[in-house]
Order: sequence, then C-alpha cells, then structure tokens
Amino acid sequence: MSTPGIPGDDLGPGAALVDSRRLTGVSLMLDGPGAILEARLAGLEARDFAAAWESALDRMLGALDWAGAHRAWRRFPGGASFAFEAPIDALYAATEVNEWAFAEAARATGALDETAAFAVEAARLRAALLDERKPAWLAWQAEAAGRNLTFLWDDKRLSLGLGTGSVSVPADAPPPLERLPWSHLHDVPVAMVTGTNGKTTTVRLLAAIARAAGKLAGVTSTDRVDVGDETVATGDYSGPNGARTVLRDRRVELGVLEVARGGILRRGLSVPHVEVAVITNVANDHLGEYGVHDLDTLADAKMVVTRAVRSGGRAVLNADDPRLLERGGQRNGDTLWTSLAASHPTVRAHVAAGGDAAWLEDTCLMLARDGTTSKLASIDELPIAFGGAARYNVANALAAAGAAAALGLPLEAIRAGLRSFASTPEANPGRANLWRFGTLTAIVDYAHNPHGLAALAEMAAAVPATRRAIVLGQAGDRDDASIRELARAAASMQPDRVFLKEMERFRRGREPGVVLEILASEFRACGLPAAAIESHESETAAVDAAIAWAREGDLLLLTTHAERDQVFERLRELERTGWRPPGAAA
Repeated sequence: MSTPGIPGDDLGPGAALVDSRRLTGVSLMLDGPGAILEARLAGLEARDFAAAWESALDRMLGALDWAGAHRAWRRFPGGASFAFEAPIDALYAATEVNEWAFAEAARATGALDETAAFAVEAARLRAALLDERKPAWLAWQAEAAGRNLTFLWDDKRLSLGLGTGSVSVPADAPPPLERLPWSHLHDVPVAMVTGTNGKTTTVRLLAAIARAAGKLAGVTSTDRVDVGDETVATGDYSGPNGARTVLRDRRVELGVLEVARGGILRRGLSVPHVEVAVITNVANDHLGEYGVHDLDTLADAKMVVTRAVRSGGRAVLNADDPRLLERGGQRNGDTLWTSLAASHPTVRAHVAAGGDAAWLEDTCLMLARDGTTSKLASIDELPIAFGGAARYNVANALAAAGAAAALGLPLEAIRAGLRSFASTPEANPGRANLWRFGTLTAIVDYAHNPHGLAALAEMAAAVPATRRAIVLGQAGDRDDASIRELARAAASMQPDRVFLKEMERFRRGREPGVVLEILASEFRACGLPAAAIESHESETAAVDAAIAWAREGDLLLLTTHAERDQVFERLRELERTGWRPPGAAA
C-alpha cells in the first residue's frame, strides 16, 4: 500500500522513502502495534523534518477522528525512522497515513513540490480505514486483557490463551465471546531468547531441561519448529509466525521462542508478555538494516524483549557483555545475571544482595536462586563444552540454566538437561557438530559473523591437532570491513589451509569472486601464504577439497549455511563407508 512515494522512490531533492510497514507488537520505538517507515534525508535537518511530519500526522489523524496516537521518531546516519501506534484493525491504513504524512513533510521542508489536496487524501484514507476496521477483533482483544489472557492475531486466525489453554478460530468469522470455553482457557509460561550468537543452542538447551522436568516444550528457531520430539515445520521460524505456531498448539506446556533481530525490527514482538527474556550477547552483525547502524542501537533493539517480561518474571542477561551490563543495571531488580567469571563484581554484589545468577566458578557451573547457591555441573559433564574448549557454549549453558531457574524448573531437571544435551546434527544442526574419522576431527558450524567465528576459532585452536583448516565464505550484503573482520577472526586459529567458498544464493548484488578476494586479501594480510588459500565455486566443493587435503590428526572447521544438508550427507556417507584419511602429513 502506498501514497505519494513508494519504498525506494525519491520524493525530491534529499528525501526518499526506504521502507514502510506494519508493526504488530512491541518494538524498538513503540510499546504496541503501529506503523513505521524509514527514510533517507540527505541534506535535510532531521529535527525540522520530524516536526513537519508530526504536524502533518496530527492534521490527518484529527481528520480521521483518530487523535491521541503515540508517535516517535529516531535519527540514524543519513536518515530517520518515523512511527506511531495504531489499533490492530487499522494497521494497513496506518501505513498509508504515515506515508502521506512523510510526503507532506517532504513538501513542507522543500523536498517535494506538490502533494495531493488534503481533503481528497483524507477522504481516501478514511475509506481505507473504515474498510479495514474489525470490531470483533477489538472485542476479543479487550476481553483477553480483562481476563489476563494472551491474545494473538494475524490475518488468518485469532487465539486466546496459550498452549494447553488456548483456543484458535478463523479471523474472518470469530464466534461470539459468550460461546468460548472460558474455564479451559489459560496461558502457559513463555521464554524468549535473543542475541547475536548462541540463541538457537540456548533455546534447545532450555527445551532439554524442560523435557527433564517432564514439560512438553514448543520451541522455535531459525531451523524449525519443534513440539516435544516432533518437528512440525522446517525453515526460519524465529519470527512471529513461529511463535504463533507453537503457542496455539494445545499440546504445549512451555513456550521457548528464539527471537531474531530482524523480526523485532520488522514487526515487533509476537507475544506481549513473557515470564523470561534472555539476551545472550550483542555483536556486529546485520548493521545498516532497519535504521540500526551501531552496536548501541542494536543492543537497544535486543533489549526490547525485556519490556515484555511480566511482573515477577526475569530478564536473563550476560554480565560479560558491556552493553547488556549497562542496560541491565538500569532495570528494576528483575535481572538474573550470567557470567563466565566468578569474580565479576556486578554478579558478586547481586548475589550478595539476594539476587539470582548463574556463573562459572573454576570448572563448575553455579546457580544462585532464592538465596541458595547450588552446583549445576562441571564443564566435563557438559557434552557441548568440548572439555571446556567451547567457552561460548558454557555461556549458552549458563543462559539456559538461568532461564530454567527463572521459570521455576527443578534443580535436578536443570542438571539433567545440561548433562544430556549433545550438539549433534539431529539435535542442534550446524552448531559445533563434531565428526571423527579415526584421528581426523571435523566440526560443522553455522558461524557467520566475526563474534561467532572468533569464539569457534578459539575452540578450534584449543583442540589438539597436527594441522588445521577452515572452509569459509560470506554473504554479499556485508560491507567490506565486516568481511575483512570475519577473515581476521578465522585467522586467529592459525589455519594451515583456507578453503574459500562462493555463496551463489547469497551474493546479493556482488559479482562472483568479489567476496572471496576480500577474504583472501585479508588472510594474506594476516600472514597466510597465498598458496595456502583456495577458492571454490560452492560450499560442497570447498568441503570436498578440505576432506581431500586432510590427513590423520588434522582438524577441519567447516562453516556451512546454504548447503548444510548436502555437507551432512557427505559426512554421513564417509561415516557409513568407514572412511579414514591418509596418514599424517609429513
């Protein structure tokens, strides 16, 4: 839907509408549903433009008898975001209003010469608003709020309650409220997990703990949706659709939701209230999208999940991350801190004051809950820790344990879940999946940003090996500096060989070979000989080359993404045939 100017269209000198969309939940800028747009404002004063936008918005909302809507704007390099709150049955019309107000502001600031007559626009927008209105949706929303039940909605279905206590009906024909089985409706506990890295492993660890506690968990991730031991959908379900799929399943006793940055910024949170919100870390990835150009703003975007925490719930935050430490310190005392350092001053003071926390003490994972401190497990008891080499997975285990504690799950279940969860290709695909062929070790991992790869490289460097090699590529939408940073992270493991892979599906405007040359040049700058760097046309070709190069005692770090299933099948075939590499290299 659009009014003067569509996403990407230039409205005149200095003004361009980049993106306009609905927000269906709590977001970086709003506390509820609404409309948002991002714009380029080259050569324009953002504050003056925002004042003109707000003036135009007030005028149109007044003409539509839609006064009092909360609005917000936020500057970013080269432009700004503009948003205002709207009812759930008026979001499409709200995007139209927002685009009109943007066009009017462009005219008022001299970036656009003409705009449609106000009366004509007001009449058109009023018709759009009336056409979209759905009084039954608002009645369901109000009734849910009055009964303290969660209300979920989309264009196809409405639902009240969560999991075992939910009812779901067609959105275009909801039954009268008096016909609903109110005595059977209730919510189930929900945990959200976000962060730059570690989200998927953390949600699966938490699901393993829930299983040990006898709870059937519904889990969303970037790979799939699981309800108990059943995979009900495959693909990236880290957004609102995955959350609704899980929380409308009447088998689910506990919701465990991976929440991606993109979903938060694109649509907002899918669930208004949760018992626990976990943030694993904040690091450089996907900067430049949705008006997020720096790590502080990215941290603010991830902190949105903590705004959904119910009274009495917990925000589980990584105290080793300086941005989370700063923002968590501003909360009202509902934080459960995690840390890899037993001496962390914030964690020590928090526990001394009776607060909850999970931390690593020597080689033991510890938990303080309700004034009692308990040992959870030693590092050697955690399969995903690789004997302590995978410190990032120890951090993920602490996050999952903290979330489980905040959900009130029993101590023995937390211990059992942590000790039983192994990062196999079936349980946790693409997350430090270990394969052994005699004395050759191969590790398959999704690592795709500098922070994640640096942690993986640290683990790889700690694993005894005669020689080390890495398969590496990057999507074309990352800037040159980020691609070079990825190469430096890989170089930290001091590889003897690098197998670069072209990612055809993810070139995203780059010419073939350009990303590989950026990576190769940075590896050379890090001291790797040119002869030790190979380029291949695909992920599987690079993996095959690495396997052909390997000898006994070597370690292969295979970062995979688009062709992960093919890589797994290749390794399974080698396993089935009993393949072993040739003898150790001289």
